Amino acid sequence: MSITHPGASRFYDEWMAEQRLLSVNVECYAGHRGEQTPRTLILGDRRIAVAEVLDAWLAPEYRCFKVTGADGDTYLVRHDERSGIWELTMFRAERFRPAT
Repeated sequence: MSITHPGASRFYDEWMAEQRLLSVNVECYAGHRGEQTPRTLILGDRRIAVAEVLDAWLAPEYRCFKVTGADGDTYLVRHDERSGIWELTMFRAERFRPAT
């Protein structure tokens, strides 16, 4: 049996809302309507060219993109157009790569 503090759930929800996702640098192409589409993701010292934009959609506060990198992996990034911040929200490796 689990016993929790009555305010624990609210505290956890507030704490999670304050947590930032992994900030990434993104080089973009501005389309004919001015919207930015990712062309290169920069994660630390790694530059990953975007091979394909699989999907793009608008959320209430973000513009989201699901892309395949030239490395074959799938990335979900979102852009806060007000602040200009890009964040990596999901990553899926296509295959296992042993450490070098």
